[in-house]
Amino acid sequence: MSFSRRSFLALGATSAAFAGLASALAQPTPEDRNEVTGYGPLKPDPAGLFDLPQGFSYRVVSRAGQTMDDGLITPPRFDGMGCFPLGGDQVALVRNHELRTPGTGAFGPADALASKVAAEKVYDRTPAGALLPGGTTSLVWDLRQQRLVTHHLSLAGTSINCAGGVTPEGSWLSCEETEVQRGPDAGKDHGWVFEVPSGLRGLADPVPITGMGRFKHEATATDPRTGIVYLTEDAPDGFCLFYRYLPEDRARLHKGGRLQALGFREGREADPRNWNGAWWKAGDRKKAVWIDMDGVDNPANDLRHRGHAKGAAYFARGEGIFFGDGELYFACTSGGPGRNGQIVRYRPSPQEGRPGEKDRPGEVQLFIEPKDAAVMSMADNLAVAPWGHLFVCEDKYEGKNAVKAVTPKGQVYTFGRNAQQPLPKTPNSEVAGVCFSPDGSTMFVNIYLPGMTLAITGPWRNLRA
Repeated sequence: MSFSRRSFLALGATSAAFAGLASALAQPTPEDRNEVTGYGPLKPDPAGLFDLPQGFSYRVVSRAGQTMDDGLITPPRFDGMGCFPLGGDQVALVRNHELRTPGTGAFGPADALASKVAAEKVYDRTPAGALLPGGTTSLVWDLRQQRLVTHHLSLAGTSINCAGGVTPEGSWLSCEETEVQRGPDAGKDHGWVFEVPSGLRGLADPVPITGMGRFKHEATATDPRTGIVYLTEDAPDGFCLFYRYLPEDRARLHKGGRLQALGFREGREADPRNWNGAWWKAGDRKKAVWIDMDGVDNPANDLRHRGHAKGAAYFARGEGIFFGDGELYFACTSGGPGRNGQIVRYRPSPQEGRPGEKDRPGEVQLFIEPKDAAVMSMADNLAVAPWGHLFVCEDKYEGKNAVKAVTPKGQVYTFGRNAQQPLPKTPNSEVAGVCFSPDGSTMFVNIYLPGMTLAITGPWRNLRA
């Protein structure tokens, strides 16, 4: 059932004690310092769910545990998500669920609902027969009526589906953030990218795009001009590569292609993480070098280190990535001397992926590297709004996670904040999956735990940044 923040205010729940508590929860906190005004200060949410600027409101699109139209259960751990036009006032959302433990997903405890899907539509099971719980759900949302139309499971039997990315062909690429191999916990190797058509009304064929490599995938972004797919990697030690996939057929990604990793002219001496000194500073630009990868099925789980040995650069935990107007942005969640994170911008070559690229290489820029964690900390999923600002989800372990926004000049402001009070000894849940409807009227965002998708509307044109 959809729930409007504005409707909640209309209920008149204005007792002094409750109002005082809500006001206290929405006061500026050490993790919120703005470099520009943006949409103004956040107002307390009386429901204690999500604080927003004056004039903005949300509706809850869906919650973990709801029964979907296919009879299955909405899984928890809402992560990366994409939005697609369906015509008229309707859009589709395809949403990842970052699950690894059997019995915690859409099929319920002990896979009690497994008979509702065909066996061939489930990618993998454990040797004991339990279905792996990762995958995606697909939802249809009516922008004008602000209501959920349909929702169903759309990818099944995968593991730890973290983020992904939209394609110009209207599909969602769902990424497994794992390198688990066939053994006691899985019947097949994992660490692949899967494709889910946004308009599909059932389960996608669970066929991995093996040419994109097997590693701890985080997210993807596809250049609409060339069809080249860019991919981030998120290994917890921060020794991660940034990849691109040159498909043989941009409309049929499964047909194969070439996987390459990003390096710089300085070779292995390049260290864009800035952990041990400032190799580059915010605003600096470097020429890109792309290095061919081999053995991308990665049987020894060493693809990133083999790539570095060939000259590819290590990045500090690649996270969200999004293609904007002729350029893409990606987050390195633990980059920088204070490990507060970095956002990197890449402008492809006019000859990207073609022989003339060496003479006119792409350009890599350290876009921002916040020194103060109160400005931004541990950037994760991100998206470029239709008006050009970059909206970024935080995934930090202390304080309340927020949706930050970055102007084209690299100035940061806070747009929204998870107002939930965490359980004892449990971090405030990350926010994830930020994306916009094509008409720019609605921002969608997930609260990872307990699992909620919000649709946010308001006076987007009142930007003061």
